[in-house]
Amino acid sequence: MATRTPSRVATALLAPALALGATVGLASAPASAAVWNSCDQWGNTTLNGYTLYNNIWGSGAGSQCVWANSGTNWGVWANHPGTGGIKSYPNATKAINKPITSLASLTSSYNVTVPSSGAYNTSYDIWDTDHDYEIMLWVNKTGAVGPLGTSQGNVTLGGHTWTVYKGNNGANEVFSFVRTSNSSSGTVDILPILKWIKDTKGWFGNETIGDVQFGYEITSSSGGLNFTTNNLTVGSS
Repeated sequence: MATRTPSRVATALLAPALALGATVGLASAPASAAVWNSCDQWGNTTLNGYTLYNNIWGSGAGSQCVWANSGTNWGVWANHPGTGGIKSYPNATKAINKPITSLASLTSSYNVTVPSSGAYNTSYDIWDTDHDYEIMLWVNKTGAVGPLGTSQGNVTLGGHTWTVYKGNNGANEVFSFVRTSNSSSGTVDILPILKWIKDTKGWFGNETIGDVQFGYEITSSSGGLNFTTNNLTVGSS
């Protein structure tokens, strides 16, 4: 997989090759966009410590607009065709920039309202600063979507039970944790997951964690669907 601009590609089984310069239609952002909105392919802004990205990176994408009342309360309207391949990963990003052994805690809480149709996942996408490793935490999924790699079995970590997948997209190693039951709200203790990868499995060393992203990896949303992050917090010490 190639990198995307302005942040890296979240990978999954159905992801196509990156198509830079894909034609993206425009649509109106919701009236709730009190502070910021953008229908630009790479639209982004920073609000109260979070960077928001519209991030339409996949081939065959349709229209998508992101709006934000704050860095922790934002949403997306997307109308992507019912074809395979990830079209976008609109997200909020929190920079961490600490080695795993220097972290005393790394947690996040989320509360989302997502559609019952379409094909997408709601996920964290966590990167080391060198972008050698990508850790995805899927808290819910709908439709024909699936993670990259092969199943490593189930594990209970960070307050949730996940099916773990390990793979490589040609640019970096990808570790995907798919929650065994969908959730629209909750708290994830991220640090034990990173330590499990490092210490229990030995899949990487004392990596410096760069970005923790949270958003919606959208494959299709025909007719226009709304994805709302009612609240998101990412905290570390």
